[in-house]
Parts: sequence; structure tokens; C-alpha cells
Amino acid sequence: MNSPDVKTPPETQPTASSPLEALVVKKVAWRILPLAAIAYCVAFIDRTNVAVAALTMNADLGLTATLFGFGAGIFFFGYFIFEVPSNVILERVGARRWIARIMITWGIISAASAFVTGPKSFILVRFLLGAAEAGFFPGMVFYFTYWFPDRYRGRAIAALFFAQPIANALGNAISGLILGMDGVLALRGWQWVFILEALPAVILAFVVLAVMIDRPAHAAWLRPEERAWLEAELETERRQIEAKGRLSLWKALADPRVYSLAMIYLTSSTASYGTTFFMPQIVKGLGLTNTMTGIVSAIPFLIGMAGLLIWGWSSDKSGERRWHLISASFVGFLGLAGAGLFGSTYWALAAMSIAIVGIYGSRTAFWPLPSQFLSGTAAAGAIAFINAIGNLGGYFGPFVVGWIKDETNSFEFGLYFLALCSLASAAITFFAGRAVGARGSAPLAEASTGRSG
Repeated sequence: MNSPDVKTPPETQPTASSPLEALVVKKVAWRILPLAAIAYCVAFIDRTNVAVAALTMNADLGLTATLFGFGAGIFFFGYFIFEVPSNVILERVGARRWIARIMITWGIISAASAFVTGPKSFILVRFLLGAAEAGFFPGMVFYFTYWFPDRYRGRAIAALFFAQPIANALGNAISGLILGMDGVLALRGWQWVFILEALPAVILAFVVLAVMIDRPAHAAWLRPEERAWLEAELETERRQIEAKGRLSLWKALADPRVYSLAMIYLTSSTASYGTTFFMPQIVKGLGLTNTMTGIVSAIPFLIGMAGLLIWGWSSDKSGERRWHLISASFVGFLGLAGAGLFGSTYWALAAMSIAIVGIYGSRTAFWPLPSQFLSGTAAAGAIAFINAIGNLGGYFGPFVVGWIKDETNSFEFGLYFLALCSLASAAITFFAGRAVGARGSAPLAEASTGRSG
């Protein structure tokens, strides 16, 4: 698999932006990214607010750390099953209607989480929530291929990923405050967390229907010459990709490069979600109140935003993805290993902040890779498949950390496990073959046919 690196074809090398290009990209960014980021922020809050709710919910429902980790992570099995069909439907019916449908569905099910009565109903609702949200994130990544030339996608994806630290920070802090509503209308505080934080998803779905536009051809806010430039640029990229050999959906799903990317994302997501779902319980070990736990556990995610800025800017600037992905994953390994070493101290909190910087930084180098050798329905399906396989780490991470916590009465070895997962992500990226990450070249090992995609 270790074929030699290749140089980027001259026509795909980064070039200085023309005034028209700069204007068009700026307009697109301001129209597309704020709504996408806000929607993803809401999605992530509804996905992870169970972490803070667990501070009081686990005792009410009789959940051990292992059961909680299993239930928190079962979300991703629902996600896995429905991810690819959802993204294929999005490509056919349009992002506007399908994203709105996803948001309404997950909002309703998220609110239903307030009325679970024990481990079985908790696990069922978490599975259904994953099934409802399936396709949202990969749909957004695919949607960006309609609006942003490849040389801007790292920064566009970085802007989308800004929603993660903001969601974790806001979600943890706000959820900690909502827990104080215990007893209002005879409901527990954790029930109010699910009810109140589900409302924005349903409301925002109608904003998506009103504002989102599927393709540049329908963008009345672009002048004719601006639409012409953007559509020509994206069409040129598509033709360059397909000139190397256009893949059907089924061939894309059998491509070794797709599986390599899925394994990289699986190990990285295991580290990420294992940290996210147990962050409040780890921070609680510092002896803080529930409200302060929510606030303090937001700090690593705010610091983690630096990773999005640094790696997103650098990987787009250089046009290189592979070493950016390796270095970010290695930073995640060092941070998580340090957190395990320092135990329940503020030094561990600092180490976890470093880990989040690396984990978030890896995303901006990773997600531009699939669209460098895939287009159309193949890209939609493969991006969803990569995300679906990768997000199974959202099950393995919390479950293994919860099991280790129950067995050892400590998070230390759970953090070491997550550190090894981040290191594995770096190792797979290194050994998977030709992970050049340069624009227009195959990001991973060639398919067995020898074609470049």
C-alpha cells in the first residue's frame, strides 16, 4: 500500500485569488456557513446534553457507568444504519427539504428523552435519536461540495466544526444551569434539559426551509457572472475527478480508500466521544457543584477551537492533508495520555484541553479528503459511509470508558484507552498508503484496479 507520493497536477495547484473569486467565496461563506454552523451546534447539543443530564439522571434511572456509556453510545448504531440511505436521499431531493426533515424528527425524539423511565427506554430513545439525526453532518459536508471549491473546503469544514466546541461549551454550561430547575412543574432538572434544548431544532428547521438554497444556480443573491464563475469552477473540479475514472456508488463503497478513511475516523471518533460524554463526570471529580461542573467542563472545548483555526488554515494554505491529520491526532494522544497521568487535578483539565485541540484540528484535514476522488452520488454515499463507520466510535468510546470506570473506580485507564485510539488514528493515516492530501491527487492507496479514482 505504500506507493510513492505524487505531486499535485499543475492545474490543481493553489493560485492567488482573483477579485471575483474572493468576492464570490466571501458571499457564499456568509450565506451558507452561519446557518450550517448554528444547525450543527443545535444537533450536537441534543446529541451530547445527556452527559450533563447524567449527573442526576443516572441515579433516577438506575444507570451504572457501563449502562450509561452503552446508552449514550447506542445513538451511533441508529446513525450507522440510516446514514448512507439518508445522504443518498439528500443528494436526490435536495439539502433544504431533507435537512429540515432531519431537524424536526430529531427535535421531537430529543424532547422525548425527558420521559424515559429506566435503562431500556433510555437505550431505545437514544437509538431512535441517532436514526433521526442520521445524514445531517455528512449531508452538510456533501452540501459544501456544491458551494466551495476544494481549496476552501478545509476552512469551510473548520467553520462547521466550530459548532462542536461551542455546542459542548454552551451545552454543558446551560445544561448545568437547567439542572437547577429540579421540581418545576413536578419535573426533574434533567428532564428540563432534554425538553428545553430540543425546541431550537424544531424552530430552526423552518428557518432552513425558508433560507437554505440547494445549488448556486438558484442563488438570486449572486450576480450572473458570480454564479457563472462558481459553477464553472466546481464543474472543472468535477471533471478532473471523473477524468481519472468515475466511480458509481457501489464501487465507491468498495474502494479501499474509503475503508481506510473510515478506520481513521473510527479511531479518532472513539477518542473524541469517549472524552465528550464523560467530561462532566471526570470534572465532577474535582469536587465542584453540578452548575460549576457544567461551566468548567466547557473550558477544554473552548480552548479546542484553536485546533480548528490552526489546522484548518494551515492545511488549506499548504494544500497538504496527510501530515496535518497525523500531527493533530498525535497531539490528541499526548493530551489524553497526560489527562490519565495527572488524575483528578486541574493539570488533567489542561491536558484534556490540549487533547481537544488535536482532535478538533484533525477534522479540518480529514474531511476534505473524500471529495478529492469522489463526486456526485458516489461522494454523497461514501461520505455518509465514512461518517457512519467512524461514528461507531461514539459507541465504543463511551462504553469502554464506562466499563473501565466500573471495573477500576477510576477514569485513568479509560483515558489511556482513548489516547491509544488517537495514536491509532495517526498510525493508520501514516501506514494506509499514499495519503498525500494534495489537491486533486488520490488521498489514500490506489484501488486494486490501479485507477486513481
